[in-house]
Amino acid sequence: MILSFLASLLLAPAFAAPAMDSLSSQAGPSAATASPETPRPPLREWTVMVYMNGKSNIEPFALFDLNRFETIGSSEKVAIVAEIGRSKGLDNDTTADGDWAGVRRYYVTKDQDKDHIASTLLADLGSPDMGDWKEAAAFLKWARAEYPAKKYLFIIWDHGWGWLDPVKPGENLLDDDKSISHDFVTGNYIATRQMGKIFKEAGKVDMYVSMACFMQMAEVAYEIKDGADVIVGAEEVIQLPSLNWEDFLAQLEANPAAAPETAGIYMVDTFKEMYSRPEMLQLLADGGYGTQLSAIRGAKMRELAKKIKSWHTLAMAAGDKAALARAKAGVVRFEIGDPATDPDKRIAFYGDLHHFVELAARNADKSLPGAAEALAAGERLNEFLTSELIIKNAAIGRDRTGKEFSAVKGLAINIPGKPGTLIEYYPTYSKLFFAQDSGWETFMKYLDGVENR
Repeated sequence: MILSFLASLLLAPAFAAPAMDSLSSQAGPSAATASPETPRPPLREWTVMVYMNGKSNIEPFALFDLNRFETIGSSEKVAIVAEIGRSKGLDNDTTADGDWAGVRRYYVTKDQDKDHIASTLLADLGSPDMGDWKEAAAFLKWARAEYPAKKYLFIIWDHGWGWLDPVKPGENLLDDDKSISHDFVTGNYIATRQMGKIFKEAGKVDMYVSMACFMQMAEVAYEIKDGADVIVGAEEVIQLPSLNWEDFLAQLEANPAAAPETAGIYMVDTFKEMYSRPEMLQLLADGGYGTQLSAIRGAKMRELAKKIKSWHTLAMAAGDKAALARAKAGVVRFEIGDPATDPDKRIAFYGDLHHFVELAARNADKSLPGAAEALAAGERLNEFLTSELIIKNAAIGRDRTGKEFSAVKGLAINIPGKPGTLIEYYPTYSKLFFAQDSGWETFMKYLDGVENR
């Protein structure tokens, strides 16, 4: 983005936001282009970059969360920048904060008014497609160039559907469609298989957060494993109170030297504290939801795929369909449907990986040939999950079927349920890198022939 205010930026304190002279300018020089004689400002410890796609039916919550970021604001150690989109005429449209439409970039400054965005407006981008992975990559590249730091946190804020790419009416099932950052104006959204492209284009980050439902899945994390050291997300629906931005940012500001894994722990711990408050527990109980958030290590995903492949291969060889049937029936599943479409929550096909493996072992017939090998592989897999892959996990409450979320350990996976259609989606599973490296699709087909008990 050409910043005609470059000179004022170089003269301002390191923590100051640049003044905006033009809203229509596009990509151009950053602080990196300063002359050799011009002293560079010291690097911040962190730059937090929030891609907030509010061009949907959750627009009011995007505006509210940006105001929540302002309660902490940027500092000389931590910069917070946001690209936020909103629209007019959609469900839950709000006239708040000037009722503008389109996409804007802000440097987030400290302010306690939660009804009005007071941050520095850096650019009005018009109305680009926030469901295009290239737009997300452009924002990430811009933020890194304009606000260089030792560590980078990138957040995608919007609806999420886990690994699957929902079909829109009248579309070709063979087309590549999208799975996060839903732009209701363009009808576009970012495919699971496109998420890794964001980081290949814009560079690796230290920490990535999906503020979107269902995204902490093996299938999704595997696509972005090379793009982020720490990956934070939820296996279940994220309630509209969102994450605990205020306390997380306050902790990061108090300890800006925090390593990425420490920052991941801050985010999970503050999430747990917020949803453990009485009013939040009541919100979950009223809705029939449990809630969960975890931080995992991207670099451990390849080893996870190997351990998963070893376990499911041995489990199929043992042939203990009765144990797998009980695991299918008992595993905590996440709310793809609703009480009308999936009354006993058995059609839902996202479930907790650790819990499923644990239940298969608990119900195993140890007298079967190959049972001991399968049990040992399952134990190795679950030990790896809890001790190496998952940095921190928080799981609270129970779902509407009474299943306790204490069994949810931090990573979901596709586990076929009862026959039924909850959502139409593209048949793209085999194209996922996780499917190719873990062989899980073969096991999914095997589980399709195992009746829930």
